Amino acid sequence: MAEALEAVEVRDPVSLAGPSSRDLDVEAEERRAEEQRKRARDPPVVYRDIDGVQEFEAFSKTLEGVELTAEEKQSLEELQQYLVQGEGSWVLGDEFLSFIGRILTDPSIKTSSRCGVLRCLAASALKDDVSLLLHQDRRQHALLGYAHSIDMLPIDEQRALGLFMCNLFENTSSSEWLLYISEWEYKGVALSNIRVTTKVCVQCMLSDQTDLREFGTALLYNIASKEVKTVVFDEVCVELAMAALQLTQYEPAEEHLWRTLTALARLAQHSSEVPQLIAIVGPDPSGYRGRSPRIDEQIDIIMKKVK
Repeated sequence: MAEALEAVEVRDPVSLAGPSSRDLDVEAEERRAEEQRKRARDPPVVYRDIDGVQEFEAFSKTLEGVELTAEEKQSLEELQQYLVQGEGSWVLGDEFLSFIGRILTDPSIKTSSRCGVLRCLAASALKDDVSLLLHQDRRQHALLGYAHSIDMLPIDEQRALGLFMCNLFENTSSSEWLLYISEWEYKGVALSNIRVTTKVCVQCMLSDQTDLREFGTALLYNIASKEVKTVVFDEVCVELAMAALQLTQYEPAEEHLWRTLTALARLAQHSSEVPQLIAIVGPDPSGYRGRSPRIDEQIDIIMKKVK
């Protein structure tokens, strides 16, 4: 009697090597397509009413009397080519971020110049190739290193910084850059892009300045609209939810309350800790019913998770 032989699957050696570069490219393209579909449903809050030409001219005037090196003058010219002449971000040279870093941190530079360069960056953020500039900042961390000090900045600089970071959500690649979780060191402190972004968001949200709350609630809404499946994002979910709950007690404007509750509903769907936080810490979102139909809709979503 013949013995029954177990069928042995002969696998293609190529399949054992993991996904091919083509598979990875397809997967990345699918993620981008899904991101675009989400953005079409829930467009980010950005501020497109900003003119790069006007902002560059205003910034240049603030630098009158400031002694610039030859390299810094070249960087200023590169910024003009990018914002005014419409060139791509490839025109921004290796020393460009050093120039930006000096403007943002040199104590001899006026606040008006720092606000000016941040507004230029806010206009730049609306361009689809700005991520090339952002990725060049891995060494110096000139942008987010400065942003981390938001709680020590003058109000005008906080406004300009909030505008810049909101506008980075205009494009998928730059918004993802804001939420990177890899740690880096700045002045002896371990930071990450997502933690700095969270700090800026919370600082603006809980400000007593209405225009800063505008940017803070926009950042909160934009962050909560992203899907970031990491332990770090779980942690910032709780921090953002705490700030959102605190803001609701300040009787914010309808638009700001809607953004806050919409973000809270999304954070509650992402993290199981957020519904517990809402139930234990409060205030009860149901207390804001009647402000508008769209607010009531978000409250319904939140309460389904809380209960």
